[in-house]
Amino acid sequence: MKILVGAGSCGVAAGANKVIKILKDEINDIPVETTGCIGMCFLEPIVDVYHDDGSKITYVNVTEEIAKEIASSINENKILEKFTISSDDKNFLDKQTRIALRNCGIIEPEKIEDYKQNNGYKAIEKCIKEMNSDLVIEEIKKSGLKGRGGAGFPTWFKWNQAKISKGDKKYIICNADEGDPGAFMDRAVLEGDPHSVLEGMMIGAYAIGADEGVIYVRAEYPLAIKRLKLAIKQAEENGYLGENILGSNFKFNIRIKAGAGAFVCGEETALIASLEGERGMPRLKPPFPASKGFWQKPTNINNVETYANVPWIILSGGEEFSKLGTLDSKGTKVFALTGKIKKGGLVEIPMGDTIRDVIFSIGGGIKEDKKFKAVQMGGPSGGCIPERLLDTTIDYIELSKTGAIMGSGGMVVMDETTCMVDMARFFLNFTCNESCGKCIHCRIGNKRLLEILERIVNGDGREGDIELLEDLSVKIKEGSLCGLGQTAPNPVLTTVKYFRDEYEAHIKEKRCPAKACTALLKYSINDKCIGCSLCARNCPVKAITGKVKEKFNINSELCIKCNKCVTVCKFGAIDVD
Repeated sequence: MKILVGAGSCGVAAGANKVIKILKDEINDIPVETTGCIGMCFLEPIVDVYHDDGSKITYVNVTEEIAKEIASSINENKILEKFTISSDDKNFLDKQTRIALRNCGIIEPEKIEDYKQNNGYKAIEKCIKEMNSDLVIEEIKKSGLKGRGGAGFPTWFKWNQAKISKGDKKYIICNADEGDPGAFMDRAVLEGDPHSVLEGMMIGAYAIGADEGVIYVRAEYPLAIKRLKLAIKQAEENGYLGENILGSNFKFNIRIKAGAGAFVCGEETALIASLEGERGMPRLKPPFPASKGFWQKPTNINNVETYANVPWIILSGGEEFSKLGTLDSKGTKVFALTGKIKKGGLVEIPMGDTIRDVIFSIGGGIKEDKKFKAVQMGGPSGGCIPERLLDTTIDYIELSKTGAIMGSGGMVVMDETTCMVDMARFFLNFTCNESCGKCIHCRIGNKRLLEILERIVNGDGREGDIELLEDLSVKIKEGSLCGLGQTAPNPVLTTVKYFRDEYEAHIKEKRCPAKACTALLKYSINDKCIGCSLCARNCPVKAITGKVKEKFNINSELCIKCNKCVTVCKFGAIDVD
């Protein structure tokens, strides 16, 4: 019997460490271990009780008080049904197909023994003992695996180009610089199953002939870095890293580089520049990193999820992986489901499922049962997909037809209270702040886009602004050097395309249909007012006046639109238009 507590970043933030301490203090002779995020972030902290017969009891949303009750029940050999996971929430996992996340939330990530008990390091052993580099690349080719970092480039092709490039030294780099707002797929894998990433890198190194690897990970991921360091140390101690791996001539070492958090360093040439101690700025391609990358040596770069898939593919066969997905997009994809969603967390589904499947079947639909409005896919460089396109299949081609992109796997769900103009402004503000400034189209063009959007949400939109946004966006996409600038206008173009009426309402009527843009709101008191004076007493600027038991009034010139009156009024007497 053992107890496993979810202690990824989401679990820790919800109080998992306190739960662990209580369970360890109050339970006798039963090991209490930690694991990573299983994906059900909305239920953290999660406590799994594994019995000797293989059965498992899952307790969710465990507080310190509940942890004490669980400890008592375990000591008394009882089950607390009222705190266990519901069948509806259990469907969140049952409806997924987990390959990259196969071990997350199941194994103890800080114990190499747990990874090895789940077929860990058998794939690299198979490569060394049974396959040469050509056979490894051929297996990846059969799988149809594409890079999961956003570009969707065939993994086998990148590996092969690095393999055939001449160089006295070659490198493997893992891009763990996850910077999209609302994205946490890579973090969860690094925290929950770091050895799978190491093994994927080893296989890639064996395939291309590299002897050194670097994991470029965000410094904002301290738990991921801690577990990666421990995993590397354990792999070295067990003979999977270093010289003469598994008694062969293959040698490989991995080190970690903590990045400073620049979003543009997610672009591979900017990442390489940062690794070399330079400012993270993209460069023109070709030459591509496969021929001249890190220190001008042949280099292969893939992201965390891509490498995590590789050991499974080698052990199960590329054809098994290719059975999942669509004709163009094979395998599974991990998404971070966030925003106005009931069940936020990590979702891994086969390519070819629809957006509706993910949001409503797995994610449980919209919070408070409000109306779905759009989903932003592909991060700040992606696009907003409206309700009428909910049945779009999730693959690289179909998503691109909507104006969005697969990206690294962010899904930000929006409901009827979201202003699409302000959402475009939010993402443009992010990309403007993260631009490296190297090329004019990105540095200045996106700034001009942002200024127009800010004018519109502040009530100063003008006729012709929509057309100007479209024209500027096209030119920025055509003239920018790297993927950041080339895709930054996507949120603008997609919101204009699908929600043009909202732009027109802001510009022509000085009205925000979603009632989200503060500058365009008007507060007034209706006839439901009984004169209780609660709104007046809570107004921070004394903009509400009147006599007790009579209808009060709001001075629109003094009102700062803080919404305090709405929150304190018990009679629905405040109108917001």
